[in-house]
Amino acid sequence: MNDTLAYSLVNLPVCSNERSRSCSLVAGCACIAHCTDCRLDLGLNCLVAVLGLLVSSDALDLGLDVCHVLLSLAKIFCGVNLREQSKTLSVWLLSSKHRGRMTWLHSSINEVYLSPRARSALEPSLTDQDQIRNFCIIAHIDHGKSTLADRMLQLTGIVDDRQMRAQYLDRMDIERERGITIKSQAVRLPWEFNNETFALNMIDTPGHVDFTYEVSRSLAACEGAVLLVDAAQGIEAQTLANLYLAMENDLEIIPVLNKIDLPAAQTEKYAEELANLIGGSPDDCLRVSGKTGVGVEELLDRIVQRVPAPKGDINAPARAMIFDSVYDSYRGVVTYVRMIDGRLSSREQIQMMSTRAVHELLEIGVISPEPVVTKGLSAGEVGYLITGVKDVRLSKVGDTVTTKDKPATVSLKGYAEPKPMVFSGIYPIDGSDYPNLREALDKLRLSDASLVYEPETSAALGFGFRCGFLGLLHLEIITERLEREFNLSLIATAPSVVYQVTREDNTEFIVTNPSEFPEGKIKVVKEPIVKATILSPKDYVGTIMDLCQTRRGTMIDMQYLGEDRVQLRYQLPLAEIVFDFFDQLKSKTQGYGSLDYEEAGYLPGDLVKVDLLLQGEKVDAFSSIVHKDKAYGHGTKITAKLRELIPRQQFEVPIQAAVGSRIIARESVRAVRKDVLAKCYGGDISRKRKLLEKQKEGKKRMKMVGRVEVPQDAFIKALSSDETSSTEKKK
Repeated sequence: MNDTLAYSLVNLPVCSNERSRSCSLVAGCACIAHCTDCRLDLGLNCLVAVLGLLVSSDALDLGLDVCHVLLSLAKIFCGVNLREQSKTLSVWLLSSKHRGRMTWLHSSINEVYLSPRARSALEPSLTDQDQIRNFCIIAHIDHGKSTLADRMLQLTGIVDDRQMRAQYLDRMDIERERGITIKSQAVRLPWEFNNETFALNMIDTPGHVDFTYEVSRSLAACEGAVLLVDAAQGIEAQTLANLYLAMENDLEIIPVLNKIDLPAAQTEKYAEELANLIGGSPDDCLRVSGKTGVGVEELLDRIVQRVPAPKGDINAPARAMIFDSVYDSYRGVVTYVRMIDGRLSSREQIQMMSTRAVHELLEIGVISPEPVVTKGLSAGEVGYLITGVKDVRLSKVGDTVTTKDKPATVSLKGYAEPKPMVFSGIYPIDGSDYPNLREALDKLRLSDASLVYEPETSAALGFGFRCGFLGLLHLEIITERLEREFNLSLIATAPSVVYQVTREDNTEFIVTNPSEFPEGKIKVVKEPIVKATILSPKDYVGTIMDLCQTRRGTMIDMQYLGEDRVQLRYQLPLAEIVFDFFDQLKSKTQGYGSLDYEEAGYLPGDLVKVDLLLQGEKVDAFSSIVHKDKAYGHGTKITAKLRELIPRQQFEVPIQAAVGSRIIARESVRAVRKDVLAKCYGGDISRKRKLLEKQKEGKKRMKMVGRVEVPQDAFIKALSSDETSSTEKKK
């Protein structure tokens, strides 16, 4: 009977009409559903028959019948491992001329019943360390980390298909809108390999250079890393930076080529580049598609095989590393930890080793991908803790958590404090929002360890905070989060870097704000320098060199990574790249260029402070520190911009840019004139002259006692980068 059924299904496509095919399919479906003792070869034959039928037919009702057959097969083969057969089917599907139509079916086959989902997840706190794998996904921005993570969530079955959405692990609206990951997200995945169940703790990381500190923290909590490379774009600057970070942490690296479904994919070429970079054979590079799910199973198997299990001492006193924290308005501080040694249980008294603060463990669990409450966490596992703490300073990232009754004596190494690269003043438009701004920054400080701030006062803007950021994207994200999440209206001053200024009397100053620049004779001004790595096709080498030279860059070296890709390393002042260097690089290389940079100390520079004067009075908010050769151009641009933004007064307003006591640029806002002679009809000229002289005296008196009112939107527009403003005008 089995052979007959298989034969009839295989020969379905030769049926004379669609009605007879449909009837045969329905009959076959019912028959298969009642065959509980069928063999695997029958099942495979049935599957091939259905796939061949779908390729050869365009009828909608027939396609529905095919789906019924597939569902019946899924019921029969529940728990049966058809992975080897599925690989053959995957190759057949992707090589078919109906490739576009078959993509959804291929993913359904892998996800519904050919995927080796674990029948039951391992219970946290009772999981053997040999069954745990901790890994993270690292890559350049927009190479598909979050999409690959989505497919892993689907394949492992912890997210239902109805609840699935793109960028599932990205919690913030701003992440979804921009299509970028800002915060690392940890999730526990069950997976079965060789009939053994494993717990995979995966961390999805950001790709932008501003958030490298997030990547470094994630790497410290793992034993392995999936190095993802876009098969259409190849190795880029941040790919190399993340690879070196993983090597420093001595992690097992699994090279993966993503987006193999794209027409522009060059898998063989970039597999060879990856192999040359890491070592090994191009065949070791896995080919996957985060969009369709092709090759993701093999990747999960490779992770189980290659990534070493954690080696913590489960009998030692408990030690857990805090690698991330978020603030929840209902539950307080949610702390994410990686257990190194020992065990933590619910309702246990825990202690923070840096502050010696003691808290009761109200809730403990894992993220899968929503919080799942457990009895505890043991060595090697990743999870979260809730203590009910509301003070954000009591749960510091990098701190070690232990128990009060049996505390550990030696704390874990922790993380290096992230150093802010760019400083900017953030002020509330409404002065009464100052306490709310302070509270909002306190809450964000918990979830973002790199955010540094201190109170600041400006004569023009009032009370605010001087904040340190890792880059312009970081500044933009923080400002937008403050406005969205805490309903604040803010002004951000022009970003500036940290300078070291020495006067002639050898007094040294650290200048984070141009208004702090010391008066008097300056001996030397040192500015921060970065080592920038630029990757680009070789056709744009001349353009990139020209761009770097205009930004006072010095070439270090140049290397060819392949036949058509080149790596340039430059020494550049940080102030020259924080504004629009990346945008200019992308523009001049038609989007192919990529940038990564790291700190390289301080070097003396020929720098001056450019002040802006309104009616002879300095306005600190508009002050800036620029190179001497660019001072005149900067002064001309800022005065011209303010002339358009400041409304006309009853008197003429001079706008001046000055270096020290020397005026380098000037613009004037013309006075509003009233026609005082409107009511004079003829008469003596002396009467008219007398009225004009009287008006002139009044304006002079007004100018002496009056103040220039600068609207708030003028600060926002004037303090934005000049290049951005000019671009907006063109649009």
